[in-house]
Amino acid sequence: MKARKILLSESEIPDKWYNIMADLPNKPLPPLDPGTGEPIGPEALAPLFPMALIEQEVSTERWIDIPDEVRNIYTMWRPTPLYRAYGLEKALDTPAKIYYKYEGVSPSGSHKPNTAVPQAYYNMKEGVKKITTETGAGQWGSALSFACQHFGLECEVYMVRLSYDDKPYRKIMMNTWGADVYPSPSNRTEAGRKILAEHPDSPGSLGIAISEAVEAAVSSETTKYALGSVLNHVKLHQTIIGQEAILQMEKAGDMPDIVIAPFGGGSNFAGLSFPFLRLNLEGKTNIRCIASEPASCPKLTRGVFRYDFGDTIGMTPLFPMYTLGHTFVPAPIHAGGLRYHGAGIIVSQLLRDDLIEAVSHNNPEVFEAGIIFARSEGIIPAPEAAHGIATVIAEAKKCKEEGVSKTILFNLCGHGNFDMKAYQDYFEGKIEDHELTDAEIKASLAELSTPEIP
Repeated sequence: MKARKILLSESEIPDKWYNIMADLPNKPLPPLDPGTGEPIGPEALAPLFPMALIEQEVSTERWIDIPDEVRNIYTMWRPTPLYRAYGLEKALDTPAKIYYKYEGVSPSGSHKPNTAVPQAYYNMKEGVKKITTETGAGQWGSALSFACQHFGLECEVYMVRLSYDDKPYRKIMMNTWGADVYPSPSNRTEAGRKILAEHPDSPGSLGIAISEAVEAAVSSETTKYALGSVLNHVKLHQTIIGQEAILQMEKAGDMPDIVIAPFGGGSNFAGLSFPFLRLNLEGKTNIRCIASEPASCPKLTRGVFRYDFGDTIGMTPLFPMYTLGHTFVPAPIHAGGLRYHGAGIIVSQLLRDDLIEAVSHNNPEVFEAGIIFARSEGIIPAPEAAHGIATVIAEAKKCKEEGVSKTILFNLCGHGNFDMKAYQDYFEGKIEDHELTDAEIKASLAELSTPEIP
């Protein structure tokens, strides 16, 4: 009988997070104060984040200890299983060997609790009473609601209106864990009211929801803000995925030639790929790491490298990143977690240095990939996860065409059990191709006041 599932024991859960900042050949440019144009210091982040997370954000230490309290909660679902996708291999008739790390076994059904739990923990330790945040499709909001419940914190979530309307059970999950959830843009904040005045029917975006959550956080001394992707400390926490995957691949007697993960702001991709990139940077391997993004929000494949705000209104520092412009509002695709205008600083630097690759897929191709996977492997993937699967299928087909066998590993970051409307739209022929025109991207970038970085 062929082994399908590769498991680890609780004792093999990593006790440290991996910080790729220690090993980057070129360190990223610093965030800037939008008023002065000067690099910001930790004090600029203090109104939003507890000091422990700020220290992790700027750290260049290679390994950062995971607190015992966090690791104990991790044991509720970690280590997560690694699967050999024999069914998918057969369906594609490919010589490639395909593995996937399945993060959908967490309580909220995705990889997001890997950072939600430590973020809630560090806020609790510093006396914070309430956390505000945004959420796209709802995975991050669900994860933070779950984490806040464990540490006795209030949680206020601004959910992109498109997903608020299309994914009501994500909202109910958050409510069940004690969170208050509001559609964004909302009338609760100045930022939301401004957007609604200009665009009353706005479907919302992650950039808008971030503006609202940040504004709500800075209004109270006992409230902080939490972000589910993009920032360095978020990607740091997610590296537990790749560290486990390395151990599991070793147990399987294999090692990937290609590592693939969906890309929104970077936490999903970083979580799986960064520990493998460490092996590349140490000269031990030459693994291709591919970020998979939507053609309707292609910051890595068609954006520019420029200083830009992390939110729509312009409340954050300026970050050096690949961006489509902070006022960009993506088409209303079902993969709400990938509808973000920019890429995280570290991932942007890795792409700039040609240490990673990026591809994009159109909407119909993504859902076709999700259906193939569901019918061959049994798990219905979230639309975000299906982007990675589309890239896996493309690479597996190349192996067949070239007559070579490569090992492919991807991150199945979450299940699609709360995304049934998306699949309903697919079966009813309502999934459309939302690929952007060059003119649309040019118009969005024209609103930026910052020049491209040479």
